[in-house]
Amino acid sequence: MSKTAAKIDLEKALLDPAGTFTQPSDIVHHPDLLRSAKIRLLTEWERGARDLAVAEDEGMTGGEESMLNRVRQAIAALGADAETEHPAASTKHG
Repeated sequence: MSKTAAKIDLEKALLDPAGTFTQPSDIVHHPDLLRSAKIRLLTEWERGARDLAVAEDEGMTGGEESMLNRVRQAIAALGADAETEHPAASTKHG
């Protein structure tokens, strides 16, 4: 599930969700996190994934796989709509 079996340090995870979790779905299925915390984590991950997707479009990266679609699917799985809850996040350009 997560990269660590210990309790999640939410503040640290919010700074780097991808450093704490392997996949966005790990956040969705984490038993110790409240839905609101999951959405916050995924929103932060989406912000970083969107920045990476823009950089990839501009040829600034080495072709790393974008997580943007997986993060958005995880947000949707929680019943949250990224466009409704975070209107500025509706495109990869934000």
